[in-house]
Amino acid sequence: MTSMQTMIGFHSILMRLSQDPTSIKELYIDIKRKDKRILDFIKKAEENKCKLYYVESAKLDSLSNYMKHQGLVAFCRKSNIKTVNIEDILDSSSGNPLLLILDEITDPHNFGSCFRTANASGVDAVISPRDRSANITNPVVGKVSCGASDTVPYIPVTNLARTMRLLRDYGITLVGTDGSSSKSIYEIDTKKPMAWVVGSEGKGMRRLTRDTCDEIVKIPMSGNVMSLNAGVATAICLFETVRQRKFSSTL
Repeated sequence: MTSMQTMIGFHSILMRLSQDPTSIKELYIDIKRKDKRILDFIKKAEENKCKLYYVESAKLDSLSNYMKHQGLVAFCRKSNIKTVNIEDILDSSSGNPLLLILDEITDPHNFGSCFRTANASGVDAVISPRDRSANITNPVVGKVSCGASDTVPYIPVTNLARTMRLLRDYGITLVGTDGSSSKSIYEIDTKKPMAWVVGSEGKGMRRLTRDTCDEIVKIPMSGNVMSLNAGVATAICLFETVRQRKFSSTL
């Protein structure tokens, strides 16, 4: 079992079942759940010949390391659907790529939230440091992302600044986020090929990451709260790009 990835929660497991059913080796289901949602799920799992085990909730608590599991725990072979390289993404992005760079986002809730928003906003790939990020296979990441961490192309890199410079060579504009900037996210053109760069809560972007950006912008804040968590900030930035690309002919 140690070679397996643990997945928890209805949406993340259903996404894996839809995208890569053969990777699911064992499915544990709360024996007391009889609602239509779970019955439809079971039917789909049986059609894909998954091994199903009906157990008490206490067993699911143990299998999930006492995380909120919604009555479902799966043990899966690690999926290879989403791991790609930069050249593949840029070649298949129809000439106007949108990328998300996460600089040292180590909290799995924020990491998962960023993947969920990336999926919803049409991001071509998420890039992050290989050793300074939340683990993509963490079950919390999968659950919070509603399975998007299985489907959004993900590029873990050894040297983030070097990767950013490579993106610039490909004509990608790098836009970092920092609350101390004098320029608002609403003052820039996001219709061109670009990558949003989001740093961790508290520390923000590292100095070298910041220095490699083409522009630094802030999200205007009107209330007493001085900052947003990384997941919320990412959502605001990405959907400003969606707004400009789909609903605005000019800035």
